[in-house]
Amino acid sequence: MMNSIIKKTILFLIIIVLNTSLFSQTTDSIVIKKIYSAALTNDIAYNNLEYLCKKIGARIAGSPQAAAAVEWAKQLLQNMDIDNVYTEELWVHRWDRGEKEYCKLVSPLFGTQELTICALGESIGTGPTGINAEIIEVKNFDDLKKLGKKKIKGKIIFFNRPMDATLFNTFEAYGGAVDQRFSGASEAAKYGAIGVIVRSLTTNIDEFPHTGIMRYTEGTPKIPAVAVCTKDAELLSQWLQSDPKLKVYIKTNCQFYPEVKSCNVIGEIKGSKYPDEFIMVGGHIDSWDLGEGAQDDGVGCMQSIEVLRLFKSLGIKPKHSIRVVIFMDEEIAQRGGQKHKDLVELKNEKIIAAIESDGGGFIPTGFSIDASEEKILKLKEWIKLFENYGMHQVDVGWGGVDIDPLKEVNIPLIGLETSSQRYFDYQHSAKDTFDKVNKREMQLGSAAMAALIYLIDQYGL
Repeated sequence: MMNSIIKKTILFLIIIVLNTSLFSQTTDSIVIKKIYSAALTNDIAYNNLEYLCKKIGARIAGSPQAAAAVEWAKQLLQNMDIDNVYTEELWVHRWDRGEKEYCKLVSPLFGTQELTICALGESIGTGPTGINAEIIEVKNFDDLKKLGKKKIKGKIIFFNRPMDATLFNTFEAYGGAVDQRFSGASEAAKYGAIGVIVRSLTTNIDEFPHTGIMRYTEGTPKIPAVAVCTKDAELLSQWLQSDPKLKVYIKTNCQFYPEVKSCNVIGEIKGSKYPDEFIMVGGHIDSWDLGEGAQDDGVGCMQSIEVLRLFKSLGIKPKHSIRVVIFMDEEIAQRGGQKHKDLVELKNEKIIAAIESDGGGFIPTGFSIDASEEKILKLKEWIKLFENYGMHQVDVGWGGVDIDPLKEVNIPLIGLETSSQRYFDYQHSAKDTFDKVNKREMQLGSAAMAALIYLIDQYGL
């Protein structure tokens, strides 16, 4: 008799738990559907992106355009009538590429041919007379070592290792090729090279060179570094096969100026129950200077601000405070992310999770996460609620460049994952313009982040 009562009690409790769980899932699904519907039927975020790209334009850190973008973002948040808007001051580098770069091949076999190039970020210039020398093509740093100083001294090194087109994840392909752009100049300079040309980091064969940050190794001579468009990289390689004595002339006009002050921009909705605990979301408003910084990362900034608008328009009153951070200086020295981490640490703030969108405004596929196993499992459970919206994946080990410093203070990091197939068509090039952003795809990302923040607010992480 007693065993029967115990069994019935356990069964009753199981039914209650299951019903409660099903009720919660149903309620969450309803709220998430409302978030997606509100995002997909509104133009505000997309129109804001258009203004940022077309009225302000390219926003390299330290430039007047970057300063204008900071003021505009601050005003945009203030006009939303949210609880708190403020800035975090920081110093940034100021580098300018100057007048358009020039590059010409000279061959006794083929004649002359201009190449489409751009200086790599924070490269020195060639000086007014330019540089002129024979070219040596290499695939990697091991090739430099094999050639040695005797063969390289006085030459210009051409790094021609493509991104691996066989990899499905183009960010993985980018990671396998980016070392030649980032540190190729210093590696070549160790052997006496006077300049480097780097194949642009894109899977496309086109006429658009892609810039990006490079770094000089302390104690190594600084030499000019440029990227060449992939179409001309192919041509250059073909010419070299028939004419190993081929020469190239390069002229760039890069200049460095004293550092200037800039800011991160912060907007917050105060939590009703835990106002001193924050769920953070953000993107970076600085961009490179060749396009309009639409995919990288105007989209991420506008999606983050859209999270606040969605909560307000739907009357969702969060228990925890929601903080939007519009970061400065992701592309050059990542000082915006470091500054925010330092202030979080100084104020001993409790950040439940930090979320970043910096993969372009393409179709969302899921989330990446850098956190404990317990938090990873929780996100994997929640992803079921996103399956109706095309999101299935949870990748482990990464959140985003701007939020990465927060790992030092044990804050869970989450990144919005998008389809990466077209991202490197545009990144760091003149092709990164507003017209390449699809409004619906962008707003699917806005909704995904808002829905995730809703779940974190309800259940913690």
